[in-house]
Amino acid sequence: MKTNRPENPHQAALLRLLRDGPRSRAELNDLTSDAAAPSGQSYGASNWRMSRSKLNASLDRLVDLGLVEPDGLAESRGGRRSGRVRLSSTTRFAAIDIGATSVDVAITDGELNVLGHVSEPCDIRTGPAPVLDRVLDLVGKLREQGLYTQLIGAGIGVPGPVSFAEGVPVVPPIMPGWNRYPLRETISQELGCPAMLDNDVNIMALGELHAGVARQVNDFLLVKIGTGVGCGIVVDGKIYRGVSGSAGDIGHIGVDENGPVCPCGNTGCLEAYFGGSALATQAESAARSEASPYLAERLAAAGSLTAEDVAIAAAQGDPVAIKLIRDGGRRVGQVLAGLVSFFNPGLVIIAGGVARLGHVLLAEIRSVVYRRSLPLATGNLPIVLSELEDIAGVVGAARLISDHVYSS
Repeated sequence: MKTNRPENPHQAALLRLLRDGPRSRAELNDLTSDAAAPSGQSYGASNWRMSRSKLNASLDRLVDLGLVEPDGLAESRGGRRSGRVRLSSTTRFAAIDIGATSVDVAITDGELNVLGHVSEPCDIRTGPAPVLDRVLDLVGKLREQGLYTQLIGAGIGVPGPVSFAEGVPVVPPIMPGWNRYPLRETISQELGCPAMLDNDVNIMALGELHAGVARQVNDFLLVKIGTGVGCGIVVDGKIYRGVSGSAGDIGHIGVDENGPVCPCGNTGCLEAYFGGSALATQAESAARSEASPYLAERLAAAGSLTAEDVAIAAAQGDPVAIKLIRDGGRRVGQVLAGLVSFFNPGLVIIAGGVARLGHVLLAEIRSVVYRRSLPLATGNLPIVLSELEDIAGVVGAARLISDHVYSS
């Protein structure tokens, strides 16, 4: 497995700058020279500072390594035109977002633009072997489409706790058979490139940081409401994972010790009250009791209900469906209010499949957070829905592995 990597922090810093698009050598000099650094601080960190000669030598070496290529000449800034450079046009990352009920695979270029994206239903509970067979089949389909000949890295997200250092899931409540499965190592061997593994919520947060509503925000929370509930925490532009990698697992914060049993084994967790699985259970109960004629009709026709059925019912004005959404939003808002007072983020993003319940859910969450959190924390706090939707996870997975490859 041979993948060229930057040889020092200067080269790594330049690659991360070029991940945002082609630049001229003059622009890169502006961003990395001491003269551009306010109060003696350079762009990003002190090891980014470099002289013009050091910059040009670093770029020339990156060209030799096949990581960077010339991109013509920039517009004149009053003198000789500066040469432009960009990441190699052949750079390809695989991005793999394994969810509870589906799997998404994408191929991106070095700038993390999605070149191809495929998705299909897949039950995580069937275990590692069948799920990874599907993942590799989907990666193979993208290769057959001519989207890549060689990968320089693969990023992976899974819906459960992950030991980031070891690259394995750890006792994931909704992933039977996956505990300590060597997922990072397996994908790396199968695809012949470095791989990185993280929780699916963290990769969605990275996706928002790179290409979503959080591009200009260094400190924010991303709350994913899908089959379960989780939170990605971004501090100073980086994912905060905690000591063992379990930071942000808010779905298992207790909201009522006398509440229903959660998949984790405890009672009264937020996830037991709200999330795709909990919402479907509540909807089926309402249908069977005939409290909601609309949901009863849907249940009779389909044999089961989903969060999407609740969304459709609410859009048609069904009062039971609207109440289910508001009750869930209130529970999420109660937990989030405490997090906002504690963390004081600059932005909160609501994402995931259940987030498509839309503005009824968002309004309830906002109402509770703004009412219960400290005024100083919420005075200028946007709480918004994700705009990336289906591609947040794959963009974030590509960002995850590119952070690894573009490091020294």
